[in-house]
Amino acid sequence: MEDRQRDIALFRYSLIREAADPELSPGERGALVRRLAAREHAFPDGSRVRVGRSTIDRWIRNYRAGGYHALVPYDRRGVPLTAEHILDAAVVLKREEPRRTATHIADVLAECGWTVSARTLQRHFARLGLDHRPPTARRVFGRFEAEVRNQRWTGDAMHGRFLIGGRKPILFAFIDDHSRLVPGARWAFSEDTVRLEAALRAGLQARGVPEVVYVDNGSPFVSRQLERACAILGSRLVHSRPGQPEGRGKIERFFRTVRDDFEIEATLADVDDLDELNRLFCAWLEQVYHRRVHSETGQTPLERFDTDHPPPTPSSEELTEAFLWSEHRKVTKTATVSLHGNVYEVDGALVGRRVELVFDPFDLTTVQVRLDGRPMGTALPHRIGRHTHPQARADTPAPAPKPSGIDYLRLIEARHAQTTARKIAYSGLVESTDPEQMPGQLQIPTPDEDNDQ
Repeated sequence: MEDRQRDIALFRYSLIREAADPELSPGERGALVRRLAAREHAFPDGSRVRVGRSTIDRWIRNYRAGGYHALVPYDRRGVPLTAEHILDAAVVLKREEPRRTATHIADVLAECGWTVSARTLQRHFARLGLDHRPPTARRVFGRFEAEVRNQRWTGDAMHGRFLIGGRKPILFAFIDDHSRLVPGARWAFSEDTVRLEAALRAGLQARGVPEVVYVDNGSPFVSRQLERACAILGSRLVHSRPGQPEGRGKIERFFRTVRDDFEIEATLADVDDLDELNRLFCAWLEQVYHRRVHSETGQTPLERFDTDHPPPTPSSEELTEAFLWSEHRKVTKTATVSLHGNVYEVDGALVGRRVELVFDPFDLTTVQVRLDGRPMGTALPHRIGRHTHPQARADTPAPAPKPSGIDYLRLIEARHAQTTARKIAYSGLVESTDPEQMPGQLQIPTPDEDNDQ
């Protein structure tokens, strides 16, 4: 407990050290205390805490009065009101099974006829150092590596630390677990399934189909569309367990290489758009990363991936079918179905049936209808309000509109100047010198009079 009190005193001193400076004015000290109270601070136990203004002011007063020792928390231990034999029994129960909580022990004592609050037991266990849970054995993970290429691809996303057109790009990438080769990667502005599939599709077309696609539980990776694509191509989609990122170390190590090598140069290269960024990244990937000897394998990723025969790649028809999206709808009594605000007509024989609508997310005007996997023709567009899926947004921003050339504020300023020019400047009136005019009468000076004066 003495060590804990010392740590708390050091924490308090580090917090008020600047604010306790006697050279500060009251206004400067108040502003500094407000800033300290507005943010979180690291407590000695590792937690993040906020300290109120009144508490900081009290610590400053204590420090000025008694120095560092006045910041040491005093022991609030009072005379225990609970009988000693009850507390002893609680300690025996706690030491018998350290996993017992104070609330549970209070219930056990209540069954014995002794009434004590759980909070009292918590404080008593804390004084005796019994409030810590016993250490649990950490799970040990062995090193895993796929035996052959395309046995397992690991996919993830990384947010860039630089800007392209005022926006931070996001890198989707898949790495082959055996060779460390990156078959598919793509920078995008949106973290969604469309951009993820673009990176995966490029890898499938160039390097073949993996047996397993291992990803985390982010929203782009848990979509039905990605599951459909993997199922059609014969890959097994596997998600890591929530809170257990083990198994994705290779892709995380690749991302660190991207940050250390590519991102630095991309920041200095003054890249204008995503297309240029993806071209530069593809060149760096193929010419630098894939040709550099890996410290774990002792080979370059390209050498380890390329064997005597190239991997079989899916045909363009298979890729097109795999990356079509599908949703299920029930056909209405009018033989129509709706999809993202659009209405389509289908075969009247399908009324009341639940059908599958298969479509390209970038073209909602063409929708195929299937029933239990059998093709049932193409849905006829009846009312089209949206031509693309809501997630199929373009990465390139819309071009800026042409300027109108109308400067509204300058026009208002010119009208204001014309209006004020026609008003009489009363400060410029002079007394009349015409003897026929009444004494004291004022008149507006003429240009000649101004010149004479």
